[in-house]
Amino acid sequence: MSSPARIKKKLEENWIRFIKANSEKLSLDTIDGSSPPSIFVGRYGYPKVRIGPMIPPLHGDTTILDRTELWTGKSLEEIANYRLSLVLGTMNVNIHDISNRYLENLQELAMSERPAETEATFERRPVVDVHTQKELGLDHEATPFGLAAPLRGFKVSSLSTDQRIERAYYDTDLRAAEAIMELYRHSVEVSIIQRILSMGMLGMKNKRKFVPTRWSISATDDIISSMLVKEIGMNPTIDLFEVTRYSHLANYYSIILIPDDRWIFEMIESWFTSRGQVATGADNEDERGLNHNPTIAGAYFAARLAITEHLARRHKKAGAIVIREIHPNYVIPLGVWQIREGIREALKKPPQKFERFDHAMSFVCSYMSLSKKEVVQKSRLWKSYKGQTKISDFT
Repeated sequence: MSSPARIKKKLEENWIRFIKANSEKLSLDTIDGSSPPSIFVGRYGYPKVRIGPMIPPLHGDTTILDRTELWTGKSLEEIANYRLSLVLGTMNVNIHDISNRYLENLQELAMSERPAETEATFERRPVVDVHTQKELGLDHEATPFGLAAPLRGFKVSSLSTDQRIERAYYDTDLRAAEAIMELYRHSVEVSIIQRILSMGMLGMKNKRKFVPTRWSISATDDIISSMLVKEIGMNPTIDLFEVTRYSHLANYYSIILIPDDRWIFEMIESWFTSRGQVATGADNEDERGLNHNPTIAGAYFAARLAITEHLARRHKKAGAIVIREIHPNYVIPLGVWQIREGIREALKKPPQKFERFDHAMSFVCSYMSLSKKEVVQKSRLWKSYKGQTKISDFT
């Protein structure tokens, strides 16, 4: 297996090669193409932030360039190339200013159910924007992208409005959380709901505002999973401890579903430091919810969403522990979408079943770099139930 340094160097070389090979198409004063659709809302300078469309110099079906739900099974290099194909144009906007024509064009783009024809004119030729890359491109929450430049003008055409989104947009008496759940229940993909929330298109009319892309991702995952936690509370409990596993993009996931009458959830992450040591972080909650900002950030909400929707689909109730191990070959953060999708994939598999919590944990740890001792030392759920005797109390 290639070392992380070699993988990162190869990606950087491919990045440079891609930019050079496509410089005539990417570094122009004007660019036209089919936006997936994709829109970025920054967070630096809040409440005055940078907002703009992301456009490839390509026409046709460009959906895959921005739809994270389609990236399962793709390589890190493939995903990086999807994002490099997008050029970001930005204007500085106050988050409360959602009424000018430029922003209305962006909202129309956000409502499109398929790629839309767009044209952007820049104040200068797009370049690799270090500030923007720090803001989003090298971010653990969101996905990276390539070149960027300030916009002088922007046009959009050939729109095909998603009627589900349009209804939520025009319902200005519906609270944002209710609108998000309405879209989710009508099978609007999570990545699209995140985009709509980010563009200030949901909620009560006098409370709408733009939400930085990074924040909208975690907010959407949090709102949906919190609602689902309440709904699954009336379901029957699973009978045994269930373990499933999945790995992609040098991330390894193990999930233990726990037969308990209450909602309990914990996520433990481990990663390798530059010195080759293993560091860990963890957060947990019970039926009262999380009472602090998670130390592992948006990863927590992405994992909780995948767990709760699985239980809701099965009409079952359970607690859960998610253990994520990040290997050094994960050299470029791609965003928390891969956590949500990785756990979704794991839960599609038939589970290994155990009567004892101890046996389920031993099975999980047999595939990990961390020892069982290291994992249980980090797990508050394990400590809480150690010594209980009945299966419903973690035998």
